[in-house]
Amino acid sequence: MAEEFSPADLNRAIIEEFRANAGRVGGMFEGAALVLLTTTGRRSGRRHTTPLTYMDGGDRLLVFASNAGSDRDPAWYANVLAHPRVTVEIGAGGGVESYDAVALAVHGEERDRLYAEQSALVPAYAEYQRMTARTIPVVSLRRAAPGNAPAIGDELVRIHETLRRDLAALRAETEAYLGGGTERPRPDLADQLRARCVGFCDVLGEHHGNEEARGFPLLEKHHPELAPVLDRLRREHTAVTGMKNELAALFEDIGTTGTADPARVRAELDRVTAGLEAHYAYEEAELVTALNALRL
Repeated sequence: MAEEFSPADLNRAIIEEFRANAGRVGGMFEGAALVLLTTTGRRSGRRHTTPLTYMDGGDRLLVFASNAGSDRDPAWYANVLAHPRVTVEIGAGGGVESYDAVALAVHGEERDRLYAEQSALVPAYAEYQRMTARTIPVVSLRRAAPGNAPAIGDELVRIHETLRRDLAALRAETEAYLGGGTERPRPDLADQLRARCVGFCDVLGEHHGNEEARGFPLLEKHHPELAPVLDRLRREHTAVTGMKNELAALFEDIGTTGTADPARVRAELDRVTAGLEAHYAYEEAELVTALNALRL
């Protein structure tokens, strides 16, 4: 009776053969363009290595989360969504080259074009897509920046934290102003509150201006697959500008008249806070790893 091997056993055998033979293997992957992708488990935090076929995209490698046509995404794809920093091993120069990379899903028309190209090169991929109702993800692997490169993504998080603290301080001062009792609030306190609002709005506007003038064009150049994300962020910037202007006008009224409708002010601050928090969270989830990988 022939010995049976589990998928994990087969993967281990392929990985060992790949590393021992400069990226070349026999069997079902003989002659295939093969790469080893090491990801971080989204729950366990452990490192997992998976052999995958790839398509050469010039300045990036493209891998396909086909899972042999299963209705479920493969585990490695869920891992890269949670932890986009990965390790790539590829045959090169008679050996195996290993490097850190950033794994990002490709969406929309670009995804469709790339999957069609891979299906033309390897017809099994067309069959995999016919076997499942899910859209098989395409993932771009780009070499990451050296460890000593500026951590632009981490700086983005720090800027957001500063903006969060500034908005929290504005809310606290506003609440102190609104809860000051039945007497008419002092005009100098109203002026201070308005100045705090103007300062916050100016810093927020400058941050978004810098992103659109410098950060987004860099990402579009190095990570074109992020185009749908950047388009959404630009639309959100426009919406945030509208909220910011409405907030500034509200505090201008407070500074001019010394009075305010507490319910209206609180509701506006709640709306701005919720909108900005959702914007920050989406931007950090989608861009931090890619920004940290940029080589400047």
